[in-house]
Amino acid sequence: MTDETFTAGPADNGGPPRRIRLEAISPRAWEHPADRAALTALRAIPIFDEVLKKLFGFLGEKPIRLAFQANAVQVSERQFARVHRIYEEVLHTMDAPEHYPLFVSQTPMVNAGAYGMDRPFVILNSGALILLDDEELRYVLAHEVGHILSGHVLYRTMMVILIQMAERGFPLVGIAARAVLVALLEWYRKSELSSDRAGLLGVQDPKLVFGAMMKMAGGGRGDDMNLDAFLEQAEAYRESEDVADSVFKVLNLLGTTHPFFVLRVSELRAWIETGAYERILRGEYPRRGDPEPEYAHDLRDAGESYRKEAEAFVDDLAMAARKMRDSIFEGLRGGGPRGGGGSTGAGW
Repeated sequence: MTDETFTAGPADNGGPPRRIRLEAISPRAWEHPADRAALTALRAIPIFDEVLKKLFGFLGEKPIRLAFQANAVQVSERQFARVHRIYEEVLHTMDAPEHYPLFVSQTPMVNAGAYGMDRPFVILNSGALILLDDEELRYVLAHEVGHILSGHVLYRTMMVILIQMAERGFPLVGIAARAVLVALLEWYRKSELSSDRAGLLGVQDPKLVFGAMMKMAGGGRGDDMNLDAFLEQAEAYRESEDVADSVFKVLNLLGTTHPFFVLRVSELRAWIETGAYERILRGEYPRRGDPEPEYAHDLRDAGESYRKEAEAFVDDLAMAARKMRDSIFEGLRGGGPRGGGGSTGAGW
């Protein structure tokens, strides 16, 4: 690990603390066990690969990418220079193996999302630039880079397209397709817990991260909100061991993409208390290229469950994909992905 760091201001003059560059860090260092197990199960099921091939085979990567980016401005040294600087620092801190394009989309929803297939990119909603300060914005961007490095974006993009189809009432989004979407939503909420950890590693300031989550949850600023009170609220989710599972089950019924922010604070605090966060900052973490560990054999059972739910969906998908292409692209070009508080948000 190198001592090369970025700062947004002098550390000895009230600026943010110096951040450690996490050289060659593997996403396994921050991945939540529930996310890793669910995603491994999905990837191990041939039926999901078939779904992806059929869906994206009809749509194509370039049209999908352009549809998401058509109503956004690409960030660069000349466009949103402040955001560009913060994003470059995030990529450096997390030692990202490549540069992923970043776009800003005009929408009041305070959100962001990572999308794509072979070429991932990030879209940041303009509402985040209004509500969040530089360090809080750094956390959101690191969160999205975490999604990319963990290999979440392909499944996330598929989920967004299926949600668009459901909103437009396409017949293929019936009982069988609903089961596929529910499975993806279940995994994606768990993936948020992983990327919260990645976001913390990009900022390296737990209090700042909790404050950003409080803002995202309540939309307030300054004296309107109290972090200590918010953390006390989060403690309620740790009163019983099975409360998180219970919340996830409720979210399944609601069809939401994200776990509640209070739950996410509780989960992130629990991870910090294990000592894993401090160990990573000391350089004790798996590196990219290290041998992959073997996963528990019970993933086979999870895979079989997902396979049965998805089986009926594949044939319907092939027939309906052509019909829904124009409608999906029209909707995406009209407003871009708009995550946030709604039940079908697919961003941060």
